Amino acid sequence: MTALPIHPDQRTPSDTSVPVSESFVSIQGEGKLTGVPSWFLRLAGCNLRCRWCDTPYASWEPESVSRPVDELCEEMRATGLRHAVLTGGEPMIFPQLLPLTERLHRMGVHITIETAGTVTRPGVRCHLMSLSPKLANSTPVGDPRDPSGKWAERHEHRRLNFASLNELIAGSPDRQIKFVVTGPDDLPEIESVLARVDGWKPDDIILMPEGVTVPDPDEVAWVVEACRTRGWRYGDRLHIRLFGDTKGT
Repeated sequence: MTALPIHPDQRTPSDTSVPVSESFVSIQGEGKLTGVPSWFLRLAGCNLRCRWCDTPYASWEPESVSRPVDELCEEMRATGLRHAVLTGGEPMIFPQLLPLTERLHRMGVHITIETAGTVTRPGVRCHLMSLSPKLANSTPVGDPRDPSGKWAERHEHRRLNFASLNELIAGSPDRQIKFVVTGPDDLPEIESVLARVDGWKPDDIILMPEGVTVPDPDEVAWVVEACRTRGWRYGDRLHIRLFGDTKGT
C-alpha cells in the first residue's frame, strides 16, 4: 500500500509519548465502520474496571511500552491506510491524545476514538466518537481481582457521566453509542441513559451482546428484537467471528 504523504508540519520532532499496550492493522470489527481496514492503537490505562472487560491487559493489569507520538504517526503513515482507531483502556484520560490526534488529522487520517464517555478532552480531533456508556452489568461486584471492593465502588461512581457524554457528542461530527448487554433487564437502564443524552438518532445506538465468543442465535434473539422494534443496530463482533479472542486483531 502507498504511504501517506508527509505534511511539512509533521517533520518537527516531538518527545511526547504515550503508554501503548499494542498497535496493529486489522479490520474494524464493531460499529458503523465494521469491515473497514484500520490501524488500531490501544493505550494502556483506564479509570474503570469492567467485570467483563475483554482487554484486561489495558485495564486490570496494564501492559505497556512508552512510545513517542512521532513514532506512532510514522507507523500509521507506513500502513497506507486512511482509518485509525484509538482505543484502550480509556484513551481519553491521556493529555497526549491532543497532539496525537492533531498529527493524525493533519495526515488526512479518519480518526475513531473508542471511549466510555466519562472523560472529556477539549480540542481532541475525532471524526467518529464511539461511546460505550457502562451499564450496571459492568460493575465488578465480588470480582476476585478486586478483593477489597474499592474498584467496584470507584467503577460504580464513575461509570456514567452525562455531562461528558453530551459534550463529546456535541463536539463530534459523527457518533455511535454502544451498550454491552447481558440480558433483557438491561433495556430499562439503556432507555434511562438515552433519556439524558442529546444529539443521537436511533441508528446511532448499538446493542452488543457481552462475551468473547460467537453467540448462539437463540441467546441473542431478544437483542435482535429490541433493535428491530426501536430502530437500533445489532452490534456484531466481526473480529471475534474471524479471528477469535486474540490480541492484535
